[in-house]
Amino acid sequence: MTERNIVTSIILTIVTCGIYGIYWFIVLTDDVKKAADDQEFSSGALAFVLTLVTCGIYGIYWAYKMGQLTAKAQEKHGLPVTDNSVLYLILDIFGLSIVVYALVQVELNKMVTNNTTVA
Repeated sequence: MTERNIVTSIILTIVTCGIYGIYWFIVLTDDVKKAADDQEFSSGALAFVLTLVTCGIYGIYWAYKMGQLTAKAQEKHGLPVTDNSVLYLILDIFGLSIVVYALVQVELNKMVTNNTTVA
């Protein structure tokens, strides 16, 4: 897992017309999977392709699943567990997926700063 500056990531996403956002989506998915030690959920690249192929429908599922996997990672690393699945789902439905990215990144950054990363 890598600690990422959220403001920089948002600015880069805007400046690159979403290209950095694609990269962020992919690595964020992979980081959450690794932190939660989940082998079943799709990789970041596959999740991105499925989101494209389904015209964004898979992205809504992705947002919900990120909330569940983030809670699982928090529990695994001994942090207070907050399941924000429904919040992420609602934000994504309203087109605020970049906010979901930022919120998930906040939780991952907490794991990195607390030295609770997966080796």
